[in-house]
Amino acid sequence: MNKGSLAVVGHIGPARRGNAMSIPHALAALAALGQQTRLEIFRLLMGSEPNGLSAGAIAEKIGCPHNTLSSHLSILARSGLIGGARDGRSIIYRADVDGIRILIGFLVTDCCQGHPELCDLQDAISEAGCCLPAGKGKKRRT
Repeated sequence: MNKGSLAVVGHIGPARRGNAMSIPHALAALAALGQQTRLEIFRLLMGSEPNGLSAGAIAEKIGCPHNTLSSHLSILARSGLIGGARDGRSIIYRADVDGIRILIGFLVTDCCQGHPELCDLQDAISEAGCCLPAGKGKKRRT
C-alpha cells in the first residue's frame, strides 16, 4: 500500500519500530482481532487482497450498520491491521499484510522464544488447512 496516499481512518495507535513490534502494539492488535465482527472484517479484507473493499461493500458483505462499521474499522486501523486509501469520494480498505506478518513474527519470537519448531507451528498450519494452496493440507481421518 502506498503510504503517501493513505487516508485518515482513525487515531494513531501504538507505533511499530520497523519490523519489530512492541508489547502494547501486539496487545492492541490481538484485542482488535478478539471481537467477532472485527475478526470477520479482517478475514474479509485478507481475502480481498490486493484490491481491498469500500466501507459500503464491507458493510453489505458482513451485514453491519455503517456507524458500527466505522468504529470497527477505526479500531483495526489503530491496531495496524488495516489501512484505508482514498479513491475518489470513497476510501478503499485493505488488510495490512505486513502488519499481520509482524504480529505473527512477534508471537513466534515471544512465545516460542525464536524457535518455531518448539511450538510445532508447521503441523498446526497444515492441520488447520489454512494458509496452504488448495489440496495441500493434511487429509483428516474419518
